[in-house]
Amino acid sequence: MIRVVLADDHRIVCEALKESLEKEPGVQVVGVAGDGHEAVRLTRHLRPDVVVLDVTMPGLGGIEATRQIREVHPQTRIIALSMHSDRRYVTGMLTAGASGYLVKDCALEELALALKTVMDGEIYLSPRIAGAVVEGLRRAVAPAPDSADHDTKLTAREREVLQLVAEGHKVRDIAARLHVSVKTVETHRRQIMTKLGIESVAGLTKYAIREGLTSLEE
Repeated sequence: MIRVVLADDHRIVCEALKESLEKEPGVQVVGVAGDGHEAVRLTRHLRPDVVVLDVTMPGLGGIEATRQIREVHPQTRIIALSMHSDRRYVTGMLTAGASGYLVKDCALEELALALKTVMDGEIYLSPRIAGAVVEGLRRAVAPAPDSADHDTKLTAREREVLQLVAEGHKVRDIAARLHVSVKTVETHRRQIMTKLGIESVAGLTKYAIREGLTSLEE
């Protein structure tokens, strides 16, 4: 039995996926999460075989959620299910530790196949994603000096703060969400700007979108 946790901030999407997957023999949906934080918590408590998650969720996006899930339970496989097929999202998820990437308009049969494939220890990519992966490999040969290398310098909490800043949350709101002081958030923001060499919130927002940490389309 493949034990699955679903994570998507669109509740209707989660419920539809849950209903469909539970009709698949050998698949059991053990939890449904509405955001990245909840996906990490459910992974810690339920230890599912696979987490199927959206890439661009508010608060904690799929890329950072994938990193944290891999830390709390490395045995859990992760499949990205997203409306985005852009190279940044694909390579970001795979680099973070995902074992599969599908676009949201895929057929249920493809998701079921992806579950079985990753459980066999293999990588599953939708055919539409293959081109993005190839392009990512080409760019990796000669990476741009201001691209993803900078992101590796940020801590997990800094990436989380960066996403929230890019989504337009005020410092006080971010502090409340993360259960830290306003001063701590301001310090994180200042350190992020210093590490990335960015001097404005608008610049941080553009960077976060470019690196696949957030999206203005959802």
